Amino acid sequence: MFFDEVKIYINGGDGGNGAVAFRREKYVPFGGPSGGDGGHGGNIIIQADSNLNTLLDYKYKRHYRAKRGEHGGGNNKRGRNASDLILKVPVGTIVKDANTGDIIADLVKHGDEVIAARGGRGGKGNARFTSPTRQAPNFAENGEPGEERWIILELKLIADVGLIGLPNVGKSTLLSVMTQAKPKIADYPFTTLTPNLGVVGVDDGKSFVMADIPGLISGAHEGAGLGHQFLRHVERTKVLIHVLDGSGLESEDPIEDFEIINNELKQYNEKLLNKPQVVAVNKIDLPSAKQNYKRLERVLTEKGYTVFPISATAKIGLTELKRHVYQIVETIKLNEYEESYKDEEVKIVKKSSKKEGSFYIKKEGNVFVIEGQRIERLVAMTNFNNEDSIRRFQRIIERMGVEKKLRELGIREGNIVKIGTIEFEYYENIF
Repeated sequence: MFFDEVKIYINGGDGGNGAVAFRREKYVPFGGPSGGDGGHGGNIIIQADSNLNTLLDYKYKRHYRAKRGEHGGGNNKRGRNASDLILKVPVGTIVKDANTGDIIADLVKHGDEVIAARGGRGGKGNARFTSPTRQAPNFAENGEPGEERWIILELKLIADVGLIGLPNVGKSTLLSVMTQAKPKIADYPFTTLTPNLGVVGVDDGKSFVMADIPGLISGAHEGAGLGHQFLRHVERTKVLIHVLDGSGLESEDPIEDFEIINNELKQYNEKLLNKPQVVAVNKIDLPSAKQNYKRLERVLTEKGYTVFPISATAKIGLTELKRHVYQIVETIKLNEYEESYKDEEVKIVKKSSKKEGSFYIKKEGNVFVIEGQRIERLVAMTNFNNEDSIRRFQRIIERMGVEKKLRELGIREGNIVKIGTIEFEYYENIF
C-alpha cells in the first residue's frame, strides 16, 4: 500500500544524570569527590533508504523515543552514551516541523540523513564542580532532556518523467506498455489512486524513470480529487508527458482538458509550467482520434508544444515518443540541476526562534515567563532538591542579568516566575 504523508512525534533521549560520590579508600580518610558524568541521550535520525517506497510503517506507529544515557557512577565512572534511533524513509522524503512548517531536510538520495531530534547532554558529576573554595561539592547535574517535536514526513517521488492528464485518458495503460509496471487499469474515474513508477527502456540500455501521476481534475490545486496528494509528485520530475484522449469519447474538447490540467499546475505551483511538456494524443487507432488529431496538432504546436500521435493499447508511436523524451531528460541532466540536488548534499533549512545564550521574558498577567535555550536547559539540569545545586543555579541566573531584567519589567514580590516546568514566587535578592 502506497502512503506518502504522515505526522509523527519524535523525542531524543534524555542525558544521564551526573553522580554524587566520594572516594572511600583505605588510608584515605578524606577522599575527594569522584562522581562521574552521565552519558548522552540518543539522537533520532531520519535516513533515506532506496529500498523503501512508502511511509506506511509510520501510519501505525506515531511516537518514537530514543533511549536515555546511563547515569554516572562512583570512581569517576562516566555513563554510557545511548545509541541513536534511526528511522528509515524512502528517497525523496521531505522532513518538516509540524508546528512551523519549516523544512528540516530534503532527503534526495540513498544514505542522506538528518538529526531531527537531538539527544540530551549527560549531566556533570560532582567531581566536575571542585574548586579552590569548594573542595567537596555534594551536588551534580541532571541529564539534559532530549529534543521533542512533531514532524511531518512528506514523500515526493523522484522520477525523470511524469504522466499527467485527466482520468481515463490512458496514462496507466501507457505506463504499463512502456515499462514493466503493473498499475490497476479499468474504465472508471480514479482507477489509479496512487502514483506508479516504472523504468522505460529506450535503446542500447538507455532508460529513464517514469511516474504515472493519478488523474487530476478541476480544483485539484485546492485538494479536489485528492489533488494535493497527487500534485506534489509532479514537482521533482524533469519532463511532463501530457496525455490527451484524442478520440473525444471521454471529453468533448481535448484542448479544454489540456488547459484544465495546466491551470491546475499553475495554481498549485507556477514553476511547474516551466518544465518541458510533451503532448501525447492517445487512442490514435480510433477513427474519431484520427479526425481530431490534425486540429489538436495545429493548436498545440502553435502554443509551442511537441505533439505525438500514439495508441497505448495498439502500441503505436511509442518508440518515437520514448526517444524524444529521453533526449530531453539527458539534456537537462547534462546542463542543469534541480535545486533539490544542488551539490548533491542534503538540503537543510532549520530555523529556531530561541538563540543560544539568550533569554526572553514575557508577562502573562502576574506571571513572568522566561524563555531561552540556555536558561531552560539550566533549569532542566538543576537538582532543586539540593541546596548547593540551587545556589549554583542562583549564581548563574544572576550573572545572566535575569533579575535586573525582571525589575525593569516591574516585577514585585509575590509575583510568579516560570522557567520551563519550574514555577516559584519572586522575592528581593532571591537570586
